[in-house]
Amino acid sequence: MSDHRSPSEPAPFTADDFAERLRRAARAAQDAGLDGILVTPGPDLLYLTGYAPVAITERITMLVIPVDAEPAMIVPRLERPDAEAAVSASILRITDWTDGSDPYTESATLMAGTGRYAVSDSAWAMHLLGLQDRLPNSSYVSMTTALPMLRAIKDDDEIERLAAAGAAADQAYEEIVTVRFAGRSETDVGSDLADLLRQFGHSQVDFTVVGSGPNGANPHHEIGPRIIEDGDMVVLDFGGLKHGYGSDTTRTVHVGEPTAEEREVHDVVRHAQQAGFEAVWPGVECQEIDRVSRAVITEAGYGDYFIHRVGHGIGLTTHEPPYMVEGETQILHPGMCFSIEPGIYLPGRFGVRIEDIVTVIPDGGRRLNQTSHEMRIVH
Repeated sequence: MSDHRSPSEPAPFTADDFAERLRRAARAAQDAGLDGILVTPGPDLLYLTGYAPVAITERITMLVIPVDAEPAMIVPRLERPDAEAAVSASILRITDWTDGSDPYTESATLMAGTGRYAVSDSAWAMHLLGLQDRLPNSSYVSMTTALPMLRAIKDDDEIERLAAAGAAADQAYEEIVTVRFAGRSETDVGSDLADLLRQFGHSQVDFTVVGSGPNGANPHHEIGPRIIEDGDMVVLDFGGLKHGYGSDTTRTVHVGEPTAEEREVHDVVRHAQQAGFEAVWPGVECQEIDRVSRAVITEAGYGDYFIHRVGHGIGLTTHEPPYMVEGETQILHPGMCFSIEPGIYLPGRFGVRIEDIVTVIPDGGRRLNQTSHEMRIVH
């Protein structure tokens, strides 16, 4: 059979890929002293099985990965055909339940009555409480708490997808800086940016921050009706999913010529981002990336205006473990992918942030964003 994928489209994950992920998950659970993992719809289920229900509803769907038995998944009967069409169906024991029956009693048959399980962070409270009621001697811990590294180390195929998403975001940036900013609303520029992400292959746009002038001092401003003016600093932070994996990049541009102070603040952030990148090395603690970047900003006198962590993991979602933040002692391993995004936010005036996605390689770090960190002048 001929392969109709475009040359830039990665090969789909196979049943063997998912089988290996399930084995690694079971080993990780055993090493953590757990009896298994309970996986509900969301990024964990997609990562481990490739299956994503058409809609996440009150009907329970749950993958059970015991440490000492084959994985099994229970689904609503009306959704069983979709589950059986997933690539991983051949390596899972699939059962179902019908409306009118007790889904928690049926789900509990897949679990040990006294087991301790890691549970997807996205699990509905009603489902977890239903299981606790049927298995009162069981206990549960969040996936992030118990198994923070489960999806953190990406294989080559995943990094290929992340690199493609980063390259597409870079293309969107190179186009957006050619459009007119002055006299247009943040919403209009944000709409242009979202269109460009889709044009360059994103299937999903998660956010388009366009923080102009004083709005740039709010790190999560996104877009609003404010009309961009000549003399504004503008923070552009945007991302989404391409080939199922995330992009997330930030550049700060200026409408017309910046002041000396604006250039100084931008330069401080640029140096902080570079320092964080140069600190990336296998064996380094996550918190060290935050410390190194933050030190540059603090030494320049702007420490009180850097008001968030320096980075977050990225993969099937644009925010996931690990986090580059003080107190996170998890060490970096090759294949981990995360943002480095220091910023300075001067209330009522302007903000600056510069962000790249970085992956750890054996001899340091590799940027998955390649656009210039220099301040771009827009019109």
